[in-house]
Amino acid sequence: MKVIILAGGYGTRISEESHLRPKPMIEIGEKPILWHIMKGYSARGYNDFIICCGYKQHMIKDWFADYYLYNCDVSFDFSKENSMKILNNESEPWKVTLVDTGLDTMTGGRIKRVQKYVGDETFMLTYGDAVSDVDPNELLAYHREQGKLATVTAIAVDQRFGVLDMTDDNRITSFREKQSSDKSRVSGGFMVLEPKVFDYIEGDRTVFEKGPMMELAKEGNLMGYRYDGFWQCMDTKREHDMLESMWDSGNAPWKVW
Repeated sequence: MKVIILAGGYGTRISEESHLRPKPMIEIGEKPILWHIMKGYSARGYNDFIICCGYKQHMIKDWFADYYLYNCDVSFDFSKENSMKILNNESEPWKVTLVDTGLDTMTGGRIKRVQKYVGDETFMLTYGDAVSDVDPNELLAYHREQGKLATVTAIAVDQRFGVLDMTDDNRITSFREKQSSDKSRVSGGFMVLEPKVFDYIEGDRTVFEKGPMMELAKEGNLMGYRYDGFWQCMDTKREHDMLESMWDSGNAPWKVW
């Protein structure tokens, strides 16, 4: 099953870092947060990734182009054959498709642009700036049990995000602004979507979290997977420093590999 990762935004809230590189390439423990997200999926058996690039997309492509070389022992013979020999391979079992989805394309538009690489099959989708220990296999099983078009991981955190109004049976009925004392859940990404969801996206200017997801909610086709485990976005410098500190201390809950 393919995993789409949205990695094309400007990352303006963490401008201390994102003016130099795309936010998904900001490092935690000397590896981009994008790598951490992919390692989490890979540990659960998901190795086919489609990365929606945009802002400074060449840096993401360059990193993956060099990743194989940097994770192997290499012998260079300049004396006779002028050759390079890979001595061992420590790289990941990943298939990675990097797609330039445009500089100013909205989230829905980025998803629509990679439709041809997904095909007519169920797929996963998440953002390139949040890590979690959520198990994609359990999420997928829940999605299939519900029989709806879309399932989003619903996180209980005190953050500045739109709120998910959910019924007792976990059906999402609407999105709204978070109130100061609100204990409702927010969308943490880590979604499972049916290919019919592409039909809800008009084009590049479509914000996936507004038009398409709101329409799915109105139809009763959007489910929330209530998750109380670890989840953390990297929206600010403070959050980046916190994740870095967790990793350095050896207490990184998202490290399931």
